[in-house]
Amino acid sequence: MSYPLYALPEEHQMLRETVRALADEKIAPHAAEVDETAEFPADAYKALVAADLHAVHVPEEYGGAGADALATVIVIEEVARACASSSLIPAVNKLGTVPLLLSASEELKQHYLPQVARGDGMFSYALSEAEAGSDAAAMKTRAVADGDHYVLNGAKMWITNAGVSEYYTVMAVTEPGVGARGISAFVVEKADEGVSFGAKERKLGIKGSPTRQVILEDVRIPASRMIGAPGTGFKTALATLDHTRITIAAQALGIAQGALDYAIGYIKERKQFGKAVADFQGVQFMVADMAMKLEAARQLTYVAAAKSERAMHGEPQADLTFISSAAKCAASDAAMEITTDAVQLLGGYGYTSDYPVERMMRDAKITQIYEGTNQIQRLVMARQLLK
Repeated sequence: MSYPLYALPEEHQMLRETVRALADEKIAPHAAEVDETAEFPADAYKALVAADLHAVHVPEEYGGAGADALATVIVIEEVARACASSSLIPAVNKLGTVPLLLSASEELKQHYLPQVARGDGMFSYALSEAEAGSDAAAMKTRAVADGDHYVLNGAKMWITNAGVSEYYTVMAVTEPGVGARGISAFVVEKADEGVSFGAKERKLGIKGSPTRQVILEDVRIPASRMIGAPGTGFKTALATLDHTRITIAAQALGIAQGALDYAIGYIKERKQFGKAVADFQGVQFMVADMAMKLEAARQLTYVAAAKSERAMHGEPQADLTFISSAAKCAASDAAMEITTDAVQLLGGYGYTSDYPVERMMRDAKITQIYEGTNQIQRLVMARQLLK
């Protein structure tokens, strides 16, 4: 009798094959150009929307595919293996909409989630500011009540896909002087009067995904666009990250897998001293270590995704915060090591943009920084362990 005690369900394995085929055919051929031109990968977005892979996490009742957290991880992982910039399409759509899924009114969910599910607009997440990065609660953006509206003023920094996304989950101070308890969350639309965007940041990696400031100048929005109750925005922001750090772990896994696959192919073909580079024991040890780190991070990420899924369905997971931080931290650290080793294995060729591993190494770096630096992840983990 076959009893898959600890294995991916068949539908998840089939999903991986589907996404990999799409990524290999439609996304990978343009990855170098996307990196070089620093243009948003619109063709990748179209291909993902056509295959209903751009926001798989949106529940079926809002017109989405209703994919679980593990399926979402697999989609992001496989897209990132081909192009890290493109993998931010499904990842950031989840990041922007999880606050709604966790805390928004039914009316708000019914209005926005079907649009994301149809591919009519992406959803970005606006928490950080120039002076409020790791210390996000120190934000200065204000939302002042005015009748049945709020008026927002401030600037959000490091916003992924800013200017391309139609919708933004924005955290703003509604009650000054009480710290995190005075922060509320809102949906802001790109089309709202007073919304503008800063210049594109010139970045080391993920160049095809625009990172810009979101500038709010007297942006007047209906009070019904508040996500949850006043003062609950920061709590929602942190709860969101418990779920979405796992998507960054997935992105890191994909980047690392792409680099490992390419390096293995290269060392089998490349000859030195009369034999394939792959025949040298020192090189074999490197490849074994790369694969081992990757597989360890993958198992941790998949367990975290399973816990995330249970938590989204109302089953409390006491260790979700710990495990999601651990997955993000382990996977991104592994990705940086694996991509660096991949460059080393290609030698001088690895250092040139004629080969994809130098792009993967540059792309991997951000996974150690965004959605909470790995130093912050270690603090989060320690607090969970010591409380």
